[in-house]
Amino acid sequence: MRAGAWLQSSVNRLLGNTSTPSAKVTTAQESKPASTFVHRVLPPPARSLRKPLLQLQSIVDTKVSEVEGGRRAESFSLWYAGLDQAHKEEIWMLMSEYFGPDVTEVSGARQAYEDSLGTADEGTAEIRLRRSLISPRTRLLQRFAAYSGGMRFLVDLRAQILPHLKTNKRLVALDAELEQLFSTWFDVAFLELRRLSWDSPASLVEKLIQYEAVHDIRSWGDLKNRLDSDRRCYGFFHPSLPNEPLIFVEVALLNDIADSITPLLDEAAAPQDIKKSTVAIFYSISNTQTGLKGVSFGDSLIKRVVQVLKDEFIRLRVFATLSPIPGFRAWASKNIEELWSHLDSKELLALGRAMGREGKDTKEPPSAQDFLAISEHALSWDEKSPLRNFMIRCAATYLGASKVGSNPADAVARFHLSNGARIERLNWGADPSAKGMRQSWGLMVNYLYDLKRLDKHRTALNKGSIPASPEVESLIIKSK
Repeated sequence: MRAGAWLQSSVNRLLGNTSTPSAKVTTAQESKPASTFVHRVLPPPARSLRKPLLQLQSIVDTKVSEVEGGRRAESFSLWYAGLDQAHKEEIWMLMSEYFGPDVTEVSGARQAYEDSLGTADEGTAEIRLRRSLISPRTRLLQRFAAYSGGMRFLVDLRAQILPHLKTNKRLVALDAELEQLFSTWFDVAFLELRRLSWDSPASLVEKLIQYEAVHDIRSWGDLKNRLDSDRRCYGFFHPSLPNEPLIFVEVALLNDIADSITPLLDEAAAPQDIKKSTVAIFYSISNTQTGLKGVSFGDSLIKRVVQVLKDEFIRLRVFATLSPIPGFRAWASKNIEELWSHLDSKELLALGRAMGREGKDTKEPPSAQDFLAISEHALSWDEKSPLRNFMIRCAATYLGASKVGSNPADAVARFHLSNGARIERLNWGADPSAKGMRQSWGLMVNYLYDLKRLDKHRTALNKGSIPASPEVESLIIKSK
């Protein structure tokens, strides 16, 4: 997008979003064309909020140094920590609504930019417009980040705000400002990759137990197994959050692509001979900071770890995942009638027999709801069962064909496919845990990172085609 178009779009969004409960419009302003800016007048805050507002304004006071501004921010954050939930929400509103851009300056800068298009002054006008969009809110958040512990405060602040965005749209500006700043502050260029091992400080190792989001760590023995000699664990760290992994990945070094999580989590299993390992399996990736939602560094983590592993183990040739399919069961339960409708009479007959309908009135074919009713016993279905085959085909359809908008429906699939992986193989009964059954009837999937085809797969995905192996593609249920 041309810089001018981007600026115009940004300004239109800013100036057009004035319909808040506190907006006041004069009759004269109402009669102006839609492109004319309408001034928004904020009422004075409640008496109880006037002092906090003055304190926040003192933090961004341009007459004080960054150091003094940071000191004031730290003092404010300590006071904030003692507030109850209702008062914290009032502070959010102050930060969001009373520190927006100078609307008069933005309006003037926009008009000057539009008038300068195609002239020698266009570049200067663009700079003015960009600067006018930098709000006091930005400077406020930057000063909170200036003191030791300030970044922790801001990350936690956004984590507190996120659950309220759907019900309070007036917080959207503050959230967006935080996300934009975090995207810069937590750029991968500023992150350190560290290996986590059993020899790491206990306080750091404990964080793995606290933040593990894919396969719960059940005990210290379980954790020790995941950090054994044939395993690797790496995390990204930021200088402002010392000893706090932002994201970490757990890797198993094997000779074959894993088809089940059970042996990987078996504490009694003997370690592999890593000198002979040819396969690296990423079996758990966990983000640790809710407040950094929307800040993407997981793809960079995998790429960095692949390079580190290649340098350490020259025999490694295959890099793949063993991943959950968290949205599959809910999706299949919702779409089962549609999936069932694509089966022919022969397939329905085979499914009916597998359901134990032999000898009964077979004029009524088995229904999709009959299938769902017996799916709780899915792990008992043998390899040749038509029931098992149908469920695997449903999973292939979910991963390889179902979308939300233009993106793959499954969140884990979106992550790996956007990084250039392809859907390689579906694994039956790979996660028989209660969580695995609840998410996907125990099914898991391998995503393959073919280092020579990452760009090809990303290009295909951007064009609307979900990359998958021929085996998986052959299982997708297609409309007749």
